[in-house]
Amino acid sequence: MKREIVKYGAKVLTEKASPVTEFDAALEQLVADMFETMYDAPGVGLAAPQVGVSRRLFVMDCSKEKNRQFVFINPEILQTEGTQVGDEGCLSFPGIYFEVERPARVIVRAQNVKGEWFEGDFLDLEARCVLHEYDHLQGELFIEKAGLLRRELIRRKIQKLKREGKW
Repeated sequence: MKREIVKYGAKVLTEKASPVTEFDAALEQLVADMFETMYDAPGVGLAAPQVGVSRRLFVMDCSKEKNRQFVFINPEILQTEGTQVGDEGCLSFPGIYFEVERPARVIVRAQNVKGEWFEGDFLDLEARCVLHEYDHLQGELFIEKAGLLRRELIRRKIQKLKREGKW
């Protein structure tokens, strides 16, 4: 079932998400809903707070074929290295894109939908996506990575869209 993506301004986006403690059918349904929502948007990653659920969970599929699905539950960043700069957007900030500097590689430890722990080593776009979605679980938004002037321009654009009923 496709879920509504909450937009910037929703309190859930700025709160640290709670750990997932129950690995059950409801969790599996949430994950399935999140993939459906992400693909429909379209996007390459989606964190639970973006669908109004304050839990430490995100999904990702950066492949063009949409056949490389990852589920990260209660993730922990173990290591990062290198640097990359690239355009970044966010489904909770529709139409907003700007360059963001992030590590080029990330090693993450997380649980799958069965509660089993695994480690993943990701590069480039997948590393960017893991770190972006992980930030959501921390209550951090990608606009915080923009300079002060760019943040102000983004806020003004959003205010204008709100006044026009488009946000």
